[in-house]
Amino acid sequence: MTAAILSTVWGSDAAIPLKQHITLQIQLPLVITAILVGAALASSGATLQVVLRNPLADPGIVGITSGASLVAAILLLVTPSWASEYFHYLLPLGCFIGALASTLLLYAMARRLLGSSTAVILCGVAISTLSGAIISWLYMFSDANALRNLTFWLMGSLYQTNWPILMVGAPLIITALGLQSYFAGDLNKLYGGDIAAKNSGVNVEKLTERCLLVCAVAVGAAVSMAGSIAFVGLLIPHILRLVIGHNNRFIVPLSALAGACLLLIVALSSELTRAITLPVSMITATLGGPLLIWALYKGQVRG
Repeated sequence: MTAAILSTVWGSDAAIPLKQHITLQIQLPLVITAILVGAALASSGATLQVVLRNPLADPGIVGITSGASLVAAILLLVTPSWASEYFHYLLPLGCFIGALASTLLLYAMARRLLGSSTAVILCGVAISTLSGAIISWLYMFSDANALRNLTFWLMGSLYQTNWPILMVGAPLIITALGLQSYFAGDLNKLYGGDIAAKNSGVNVEKLTERCLLVCAVAVGAAVSMAGSIAFVGLLIPHILRLVIGHNNRFIVPLSALAGACLLLIVALSSELTRAITLPVSMITATLGGPLLIWALYKGQVRG
């Protein structure tokens, strides 16, 4: 698929400097961003669903993406011109801080509400709503150009990244993916409940805190690279669990692989419709909505 995307640019005369520039500065970052962001969101969704004991846990639904997007929106609007050369460092850092703040708030509320699945989701909805309200206020103080860029970025775009941002965000996502796979064996023990997990040697609180921190890193880096993208972290783990079961040793890495493939398909679709650049969230929601309904229906029938 990578070759298919790149071939649309190289054509038959790959030696032309303009085509080389387009490939190296636009197409290749597009492909790498799609792979990393898709993997980060799907793997984080799979991890959160086990840690929060809720099959609807998703970086977008529980507010982690919203927290990262809020800080990113603030940075996009208020970063002074003299600091623009450091923006590729500020954006991933700001997104991580926003994602981490949302994650810690969610975790604190989940503990206070005794792990109620419904309460966790409602808390996430509240975080997302509050973040959206603040972003709406920011819209009122934005000029037309900033407003357009912010709107499109918040709907998700694989074209917003560049090599400096990738150099910062890619190592964070790769490290987070490795840690999520490393924690997968202990995540399996959470299925039996906290008491059973503790009896098997798992420090449940420490595992939960580490997983949430790692997910915040992955989601924060993903948002800094591609904006807010919906449905990937919710849809992919659901379908995989219907197909291969609930063993997180397979679910977590396969979720990362499937998420990367999904966003590569989105990237290819965007390249094939060059007349208009489609927001990524619009495509993922269009693809994901019917598939999620199907997955839930099949799961109910089998259960």
